Amino acid sequence: MSSTDARVLRVVAAVIERGGRYLITQRRKAAVLPLLWEFPGGRVHEEETDEQAVVREVRYRLGVAVKVGTHISSVRHPYEHYTVDLHLYACELLSGVLVAQNVETFIWATSSELDGYDFAPADEASMSKLLGIN
Repeated sequence: MSSTDARVLRVVAAVIERGGRYLITQRRKAAVLPLLWEFPGGRVHEEETDEQAVVREVRYRLGVAVKVGTHISSVRHPYEHYTVDLHLYACELLSGVLVAQNVETFIWATSSELDGYDFAPADEASMSKLLGIN
């Protein structure tokens, strides 16, 4: 498969900040890119908007409701068999108790602590862009 034939997957993620800490989740052991860290989110289905996908994915992964705010940034990252077009949105927790229901675990980390976690490549690039790290 050439790079021009690669599928492009539109993916969204929630950047949720509370008291100077960011909510990050760890991918499940059985997932693609197992046990890597990322901002909570996932693929956008054909019939939904980015905002609807963020709300659905955060509820699916963590069992909570969020309010989607502004678009923060976008990054495109090529993987071997597809390209991820990742869009980050500022989000606010609305209701519910965080439960790691479709992730391995989650944590709240300060921006300086984020470097200590192995992020999925697309999330690594978006995190660097978000925090102004080169």
